[in-house]
Amino acid sequence: MKITIGHTPDSDDAFMFYGMLTGKVPSNDFTVNHVIADIEELNRRALDNDLDVTAVSVHACAYLPNHTILRSGGSFGIGYGPIVIAKTNISPETLPKLKIAIPGKMTSAFLLLQLMIGKFDYIEMKFSDIPAAVRDGKVDAGLVIHETQLSYESENLIKILDVGKWWDQSTNGLPVPLGTNVMSNRFDIETIRKFDKYLHDSIAYGLEHQKEALDYSMQYSRGKPEALIEKFVKMYVNPITVDMGKPGEQSIRHLFDLATKQGLVQKFNLQIS
Repeated sequence: MKITIGHTPDSDDAFMFYGMLTGKVPSNDFTVNHVIADIEELNRRALDNDLDVTAVSVHACAYLPNHTILRSGGSFGIGYGPIVIAKTNISPETLPKLKIAIPGKMTSAFLLLQLMIGKFDYIEMKFSDIPAAVRDGKVDAGLVIHETQLSYESENLIKILDVGKWWDQSTNGLPVPLGTNVMSNRFDIETIRKFDKYLHDSIAYGLEHQKEALDYSMQYSRGKPEALIEKFVKMYVNPITVDMGKPGEQSIRHLFDLATKQGLVQKFNLQIS
């Protein structure tokens, strides 16, 4: 069966799909074609249901009734997650009155920050452009994801808010639900679970062969040093990535319970394989 998979040009996604896309983990059931796109573009493409499997923000799942969340391939922070950066040490209490750059309205980072500080003025831009926009004064602050969570200090910026830490403390240690993989419901549940196992095996292979998987991931390093990329990958490819288990599922359901109560998303039927 031929299927098309969307994943981001990020080192952690590349690490997860390394075994699958290089043929190190073969499948008798699936022939894979992969598409690379920014996470917010994949979120929007999922709305059109034009990819068989795709990485999406957990937040985007609120708008994807025709997809099932896979148990493997999720990006969960363990006590860490998105942060807000600025040029100067501004007070977090002033953030709702300032203009904040965000990496997309359907990103989980945006939803989490809304849950944390309430509504605020924002402008959308590509996540990798946010540090420069903050540094150049185009915005007052920036909500950063991916490896920019680790590299902001190299651009003389400072962290003023830790969204991942807030979630960790306010939920008694639930993992921070950020990204996931979904499969179109045009496939039956047996096929969805079969692909879920294939992805599970690809992630496990990467963790068992970390050096070669990291070497493969460096093609998506965006010029960042190997040590930083290795640290980032090890943060977001963790045991909950292999299988979200009860903690991962609970964190996703809790995120949407909070968002529904605050009117940030409408109530919907969450489907997990």
